[in-house]
Amino acid sequence: MSGKHFDMIVLGGGSGGLAVAERASQNGRKVAVVEPKALGGTCVNVGCVPKKVMWYAANLAHDRHDAADWGFPEAPGSVDFGALAKKRREFIDGITRFWNGYAKDLKLEVIEGYGRLAGDKKVDVDGTTYTADHIVLSTGGRPLVPPVPGAELGITSDGFFELDEQPGKVAVIGGGYIGVELAGVMRSLGSEVTLLDMLDTVLAPFDPMVRETADENLEQQGIERHLPFKVASLEKTDDGTVIHGADGEQLGPFNQVIWAVGRKPNTDDIGLDKAGVEVEKNGMIPVDTYQNTNVPGIYAIGDIIGKYPLTPVAIAAGRRLSDRLFDGQTDAHLEYDTIPTVVFAHPPLGTVGLTEPQAIEQFGEKEVTIYETTFTPMRYALSSSGFKTAMKLVCVGKEERVAGLHLVGDGADEMLQGFAVAVKARLTKADFDNTVALHPTSAEELVTLKTPRD
Repeated sequence: MSGKHFDMIVLGGGSGGLAVAERASQNGRKVAVVEPKALGGTCVNVGCVPKKVMWYAANLAHDRHDAADWGFPEAPGSVDFGALAKKRREFIDGITRFWNGYAKDLKLEVIEGYGRLAGDKKVDVDGTTYTADHIVLSTGGRPLVPPVPGAELGITSDGFFELDEQPGKVAVIGGGYIGVELAGVMRSLGSEVTLLDMLDTVLAPFDPMVRETADENLEQQGIERHLPFKVASLEKTDDGTVIHGADGEQLGPFNQVIWAVGRKPNTDDIGLDKAGVEVEKNGMIPVDTYQNTNVPGIYAIGDIIGKYPLTPVAIAAGRRLSDRLFDGQTDAHLEYDTIPTVVFAHPPLGTVGLTEPQAIEQFGEKEVTIYETTFTPMRYALSSSGFKTAMKLVCVGKEERVAGLHLVGDGADEMLQGFAVAVKARLTKADFDNTVALHPTSAEELVTLKTPRD
């Protein structure tokens, strides 16, 4: 059956897809968004937003625990996990309702169903074929579960947001963004947590200082780590799920096992072959600087292109793509460098620009100067224990341009945004030094570092 013709069809109603559709509509174009689930995609429904709600709840648990050291009466008791989950879902439902209404206001045509490319400028949605001058692929990703025996006994991050009861003993398999974040939330709310990864470190792509401090903070939080640990199988027993390692080690039993070993792109069933779109073995779609695929008129943005799978990145790329196509901004494109990112661990950590090893590789060891500090922030001045804060500036050249900035500690998530502007603007250590400090804050350390590391 034949459907309508549009100026643009977007496959995927997540953050990136909605951003490119919104900007195209604002430029007077007729746009359709094809989405099989709820608008908002992973970020709104089973990612950034509900994760951040749980992170805030975890922070409240920390504050409640620490308050006694500051003279407040002890507050015994545990979180009502079911009530928390219910309120979180209500909050997310509100965002979804907003997007449904906003899509109507923008005059976007939201087509509910699974979209697939069906040839030149054609998209099939459950038997109806639509056409468009421009097609944007923004189908996002999904959690990866390795093919080991018993893998189905574990849940993914999607399943985490379906929990109504808090498991007492949890294993999180994966030491990346998602694994560290979920482990921190569950431990803060009172679960016993074990974190596993096949590598010998958490947060492998990050600067060594970040990894080491994050691991110390995980230990401070009471999270048991097994690094490295290669999972061979999961087994269901009367007492819970047991994890068997490749070297014969056995962990558990656990009330819940959560897979957090990465995500895979949703590109395996969207008709790429029908349209002749190139795809890599890992499912990623290669694009050029302007988000073009190898097929004219078909573009890809977001998690499916293998560059910075972050919500703001997909949004920024989508907006620039629409500006280029429909607003005469012929050179509009996203620069995929100096992009800040945050892991909502406890405490959070963030980074922008080059790590120390990357800077040395790119410029040579003699051209790299490191400034760093580690301390316990005033937040824990009266507490019996507290999380460490660590900061590093990676400077390059004689002018000591700040090419990388790395933070771990309370408030790192908020302070990084402003400092990311400084790194993007290619400011130098002297510019940092000439900035008046805000006292007493943790952030002031970044503009008062005096002595380079030997």
